[in-house]
Amino acid sequence: MVTNEIVHLLVAPPQTVETSLVKEASLILQKDPYETRMLLSGKLPKLIAHYSSVAAAETAARQLKTLGLVALAVSDIELNQFSANGFNARSVEFEEQAAVFRDNTNRLLKLETKDVFLIIKGKYQVSSDKPVTTTRLKFNLTATLVTGGIPIWSKVKETSKTNSGETGYFVRIYDRDSVQPRVEIFENYFNYSVLGAEIAPSSAANLNSIVTKLRAVFPQALFDDILTRPMGTSESYDTKANVVELNCRLLYWYHRALSNPN
Repeated sequence: MVTNEIVHLLVAPPQTVETSLVKEASLILQKDPYETRMLLSGKLPKLIAHYSSVAAAETAARQLKTLGLVALAVSDIELNQFSANGFNARSVEFEEQAAVFRDNTNRLLKLETKDVFLIIKGKYQVSSDKPVTTTRLKFNLTATLVTGGIPIWSKVKETSKTNSGETGYFVRIYDRDSVQPRVEIFENYFNYSVLGAEIAPSSAANLNSIVTKLRAVFPQALFDDILTRPMGTSESYDTKANVVELNCRLLYWYHRALSNPN
């Protein structure tokens, strides 16, 4: 049985959304000009159309490229294929042309200068509902009557839920061959002792120092920190884990397409 695969059209918004661009793009996308203008606005690469065949998506991407846009087709399989075995680095040692990362199980991963294509820095937020048990005193009318009017109080345990959250910055390091990051670093779970005398009281400042050293070791790597910046009123992005994952993938594909326009 032959099934149609969903293929998404990824486009990076241009710096200026000209009326002429909107008009031509709306014909390619077969959408009205108002909707097309909204799709082409913003700062982040986004999925703006969906097709039932690779050929249709690639044709639309080629036509949008002739208008000066960065566009490419992304299959639904690529978009939703997640890996649970990423390398979550807890420390790093810097060499002249390499960085050696260590995770919490003492595994090592060495990346040389030639291995790194892109470094993304962003902000994450994790929230969860945690049960909280409290104890309070409750007037026990039955016991009070039994004792002839002497007030009796009983301890009562009550369970409620409270929302707790954690925010921080992350760094992802990619090679050119895979949308899966080779290394992930999370601000609140990293050992900054490698900074020595440069270590600061703030973990955010320390992470910035690590990023500076990474960029020095991997000078050819592209660097993107748009996911740390507040978006404009016309666009916003969520910092929850699944949305961060999607945004990182779209940024990776955008930079790969930009560095290889053919």
